[in-house]
Amino acid sequence: MNKESILKILEKVRKGRLTPAKAAEKLSALPFEDFGDVKVDSHRALRQGFPEVVLGEGKTPEQIEKIARNLFESGDPVLVTRIEEETAGLVLETFPGGRYDPVSRTLIYRKGKIKRQGKGTILIVSAGTSDTPISEEAAVTAEVMGNRVERLYDVGVAGIHRLLNHFDLIRKARVIIVVAGMEGALASVVGGIVSVPVIAVPTSIGYGASFDGLAALLGMLNSCASNVCVVNIDNGFGAAAVASAINRL
Repeated sequence: MNKESILKILEKVRKGRLTPAKAAEKLSALPFEDFGDVKVDSHRALRQGFPEVVLGEGKTPEQIEKIARNLFESGDPVLVTRIEEETAGLVLETFPGGRYDPVSRTLIYRKGKIKRQGKGTILIVSAGTSDTPISEEAAVTAEVMGNRVERLYDVGVAGIHRLLNHFDLIRKARVIIVVAGMEGALASVVGGIVSVPVIAVPTSIGYGASFDGLAALLGMLNSCASNVCVVNIDNGFGAAAVASAINRL
């Protein structure tokens, strides 16, 4: 349930094509629908500009299908994150029509084209090819949330000329998401050459002393570039959600 769908209901009441009682019935799903083991937040699109996103990790195919179907029937696009291919296959058997991407581990259901809400471009910059799954989680999320997205992958500081070769693309972005493991230095480098917000995503990619992303997290938190903010380790979704909110302002 989003602002547009509520306005359509109210317009039908105004024109006499829908009774107030029927309108109240349609709106009764607000603010959430209770299915016992899952409670679908049907009010979130009104509050935050985008419907509830389903974290697939730890949920059964039945639970994911129940939530996704309810959100889809309300007219909202559905995004399921961190869902493995086997689980996605089981969901698609009972609720077909979705699109699964094994790289970003996302499952998407939508009706028609997604409405563009972002004012500019969100650029996803990754340090290495190994960071691609998290980068794609961010990219797909940002696209589903109605943003124009550009990708610039495998441009880490070990070969800084690869990054600087795309200076024009970097300077045109309205928000930048930087995804990096190892020591996480790429976020500071990008932050130092642009005037827009840079959202840093530390990844768990790296050797022993990277401590599964902790070294990158601390490096990014200690960035001397004042326009850099940081989300949690491997949190491509969270970075995209923040970038989308900024891009709508």
